[in-house]
Amino acid sequence: MRFGIPVTAPARTLVDLATRLKPRELEAAINEADRLDLIDPTRLRQAIDGMPSQPGAGTVLRLLDRQAFLLTDSELERAFLRLVCRAGLLAPHTGVQLHGFRVDFFWPEVGLVVETDGLRYHRTPSQQARDRRRDQAHTAAGLTTLRFTHAQVRFEPAEVVDVLARAIGRLAARRHAA
Repeated sequence: MRFGIPVTAPARTLVDLATRLKPRELEAAINEADRLDLIDPTRLRQAIDGMPSQPGAGTVLRLLDRQAFLLTDSELERAFLRLVCRAGLLAPHTGVQLHGFRVDFFWPEVGLVVETDGLRYHRTPSQQARDRRRDQAHTAAGLTTLRFTHAQVRFEPAEVVDVLARAIGRLAARRHAA
């Protein structure tokens, strides 16, 4: 009880939500719980091991076990990851700190950083200036940065996949030749 209101632990709440939410909504809830430091996927899995017969537990475990499950901060990032998966590309690292900045996606094997730019965090001049400093820091360190807008991910998915696949292929060939 908290303030007279019955509450459950984060793992139990997510398991309960799994019986009512669509897979994308459940994935978003798990990501948000992790972002708020309520529970991470490893602790969530451990907690669910103790409640195997609970309705929703299997749904959460299947989601955690999916090869494409990666922690993200937004629906835009989750949509981008679905494109990566559909294209058959290697899964990137997500939320990595590089050169003093947190990046959306990183393929260390080819030196590629991808940022997905929604309007929420990229619309003001100061936010845009920070994006430029981030890109410059990565370029100075020998990395390639690609940026995709919400509109591109949503309305031009084939173009996003094409650009991403060509960039990864070019970067992989360059690293292999070196």
